[in-house]
Amino acid sequence: MSGFVGRRRELASLERELARVRSDQEQPGRCIMVRGRRRVGKSRLIEEFCARAGVPHVFFAASRQGAAEVPLFAREVADSDLGGRDLFADANPATWEAALRLLGAGVEDQLPAVVVLDEFPYLVKDDPSLEATFQKLWDRVLSKKRILLILVGSDLAMMESLDDHDRAFHQRGTELVVHPMSPVEVRDITQIESAADAFDAYLITGGLPLVCVEWPAGMSMWGYLEAALNEQVSALVVSGERALAAEFPSDAQARIVLEAIGSGERTFTNVARAAGGLTAASVTRSLDLLGTKRVVARDVPLSTSRSKEARYRVADPYLRFWLRFIGKHTGEIERARGDRILGRIRRDWATWRGRAIEPVIREALVRMSPIEGLPAADAVGGFWTRTNNPEIDVIGADRAPVARKIAYAGTIKWLDNAPLDQGDIRKLIGDLGAVAGADEHTPLVAISRSGATATGAVILGPEDLLQAWT
Repeated sequence: MSGFVGRRRELASLERELARVRSDQEQPGRCIMVRGRRRVGKSRLIEEFCARAGVPHVFFAASRQGAAEVPLFAREVADSDLGGRDLFADANPATWEAALRLLGAGVEDQLPAVVVLDEFPYLVKDDPSLEATFQKLWDRVLSKKRILLILVGSDLAMMESLDDHDRAFHQRGTELVVHPMSPVEVRDITQIESAADAFDAYLITGGLPLVCVEWPAGMSMWGYLEAALNEQVSALVVSGERALAAEFPSDAQARIVLEAIGSGERTFTNVARAAGGLTAASVTRSLDLLGTKRVVARDVPLSTSRSKEARYRVADPYLRFWLRFIGKHTGEIERARGDRILGRIRRDWATWRGRAIEPVIREALVRMSPIEGLPAADAVGGFWTRTNNPEIDVIGADRAPVARKIAYAGTIKWLDNAPLDQGDIRKLIGDLGAVAGADEHTPLVAISRSGATATGAVILGPEDLLQAWT
């Protein structure tokens, strides 16, 4: 297939599983459970794998149609190149058990085949007994065939739980997580030369392949935004609404709470106020749902003391950008006034980016550990008080949320033309007195977009951080 980029690691994992299907003489059937956020390219990855594998396959995408799913699956098999497809042309299985038995009877014993069930959580939600049905048919029939069964899902919590010890499919599949493209992959796809600008592109695209490939090679961020915001069906514009419509088809309260967080509110009190009219119990329920679906992250201050000063943020960089700047203003794009949105982004970009880059930098620091000149840290977070005075950008520790030992502390200055200076370091040192487990001897790290003139800290810039993903 044309237009496919990246995903070498994921393709290699799928190819290894198919190789085991080919070679295993005892029990050749293999199952892979693929999960990842919506719009991250899971289906496209599996389609590319099937095209490259060159073996018979069927790709079935569930679509919340209840009892109609089995006949739709049978039709897909009948139209595929699987051995035994003629059985489905002549039969009308009424249940998943009947369909899977028919599938097992038809697949050739020696020729490998790939069977893909996309959005598997839809099927389980419609029929809670389906997991047990799959487990039984997998154990008795399908695992004895040369079948690579690929179950794909965007409901991260549900897909993770499939392998829980009390679930029917426990230990019957290998997990494959499809992440968004990394900042390095975003730079490679967009062909942006500057590491600092690559992080900007990552904050806008979130590493979503459909948005990344839409970015003309080498184009500046502002050039891309101007073009995308003047196109009603650009991936940048439509991906957010499509993802949320699929994730929360009937939960208006969760959408309201998410929009409050996307607008920049971080505390429970402020989120509840911005949500307007929702009770505390409704806000709590919505936050729990958003957290379970991995749409919202809940952060707490990292130190050697426990804290209840939670802060909420949109977990996905693209969705964070879309909710802040695009989601409520799509009507302007429809009226060919994308310039109004672009104006707001220009006005608020530096402030918004300064906050949005923090979780990305913290992830980079974890990936880079140990960093030369700093103790190793298995957890990296931030620290703040109820009044946000002080607020420290980076705390490295041995664990989270309550550390046994603080490894280092740091400050982030992510501005275009303002190097990090000694005043920033002095402020960081002064603020450390509020952090349980830190003192004047705690090692320091300073992260700057545009260089640093300070001493007394390990200095990291965009190029250093980008190495975390290589």
